[in-house]
Amino acid sequence: MLDPFHATTIISVRHNGQVAVCGDGQVTIGHTVAKNSAKKVRKVNQGRVLCGFAGTASDAFTIMELFEQHLEKYPSNLPKACVELAKEWRLDRRFRRLEAVLIASDASETFQISGSGDVLTPDDNVMAIGSGGVYALAAARALIRHAPKLKADQIAQESMKIAAEICLYTNDNLTLEVLDSK
Repeated sequence: MLDPFHATTIISVRHNGQVAVCGDGQVTIGHTVAKNSAKKVRKVNQGRVLCGFAGTASDAFTIMELFEQHLEKYPSNLPKACVELAKEWRLDRRFRRLEAVLIASDASETFQISGSGDVLTPDDNVMAIGSGGVYALAAARALIRHAPKLKADQIAQESMKIAAEICLYTNDNLTLEVLDSK
């Protein structure tokens, strides 16, 4: 699926006992860089879930708020919280037009959630969104294959640096969050 969102790149990597979610800090308005240090990755659910978002800022914050409400209802069930978010996002008229994509990872699973109702899991423990997502994803897969001793945080950071070298809408001012994985 081609990601229509510019101005961000987010990657989740699960490898060697860790899960890491990393995002860049660039915000653009049109073809102008408006901010270099936005925080698009955070820990939620009392530090048990890592989230990263791409899309327009107000829409992404609205979806994050909604997601946190679902995590409160299902605190130990990330898949259920993700599915309930996707259902509400798609079916509720207030949220239907929000333009954002979310990645959520806990100690054992990773999901990509969108307003079209998609709740996707990666085949290979790596998932990326945003305009530089395909570059970060390719870099992470290569690093996992050719430098398998690296930890997830190292792979995520290096992948984001590579994406920042290629994608105009991605910078190397990174936010990284890490959990031990199962």
